[in-house]
Amino acid sequence: MNETPSQYSEALVTCDWLEAHLNDPDLVVFDCTTYLVPTEGPNRPYDIQSGKADYDAGHIPGAGYFDLQKHFSVADSPYRFTLPPAQETAAAFARHGVSDGKRVVLYSRKNLQWATRFWWMLRWLGFDNVAILDGGYDKWVADGRITSTSQCKYEAGQLSINLRPELFVGKDVVQSAIGAGEVCTINALTADLHRGENPRYGRPGRIPGSVNVPATTLFNPETIELLPIDTVAQAFAGIGADPTKRIIVYCGGGIAATLDAFLLHELGYRDIAVYDNSMSEWANNVSLPIETG
Repeated sequence: MNETPSQYSEALVTCDWLEAHLNDPDLVVFDCTTYLVPTEGPNRPYDIQSGKADYDAGHIPGAGYFDLQKHFSVADSPYRFTLPPAQETAAAFARHGVSDGKRVVLYSRKNLQWATRFWWMLRWLGFDNVAILDGGYDKWVADGRITSTSQCKYEAGQLSINLRPELFVGKDVVQSAIGAGEVCTINALTADLHRGENPRYGRPGRIPGSVNVPATTLFNPETIELLPIDTVAQAFAGIGADPTKRIIVYCGGGIAATLDAFLLHELGYRDIAVYDNSMSEWANNVSLPIETG
């Protein structure tokens, strides 16, 4: 990467664009919303609340709904949102109407990280014709655009797999990267969690040597639109993220990390991985090192 892009790519679409293309025959749109309800104690940092009820109450016309925990995560994992095997993940997408040759647009409510999680999963499978709706449902409604309560009618599709296994990594890869000068490990959680002031996920702290770019600081909290691309570029450059290095991004459960990863991809970084399970696993494994301060 020689210079910062002047704008986002076609992987990010506006509400104006989506409204103009809603009736395209090859377009499928999905609401990806999940909510995390904070709880007391590190053994259960949050309860998961599906966004299906809000989807049923109103969504972008024609859109389907992706339930991350119910249909796109390992049911018996000790962690929330663990990525299923590729064949299972591709089959779940196909059942919902994602198919080779389709153009996919993803949106979520209150936070783009739920849409970017699915964006990253589709890229992991080798499917690239997918975009995030900037501002999500919040921007759509704030602009006064029409909504619907009709259920989705997408037919099941056929989705090929051209796996990019390097896009998701586990704890062993992350541990081996500690102290490696050619790797930059980024924590997408809030600053208090990064410093070790909050034990939400178990042992407080961070993966040693990791740097912090909170996903919540990369979008406008009122409009849910991403910050200008040059502002985002400065945030990553400011913590030493070098596009010549391997980048590993983590968070609490591999969700917020995908927002950082999406933006790094938009900036031209190409060697990016997300640590699936993230601090939900790391902070509760006493054999893994942790750092505070």
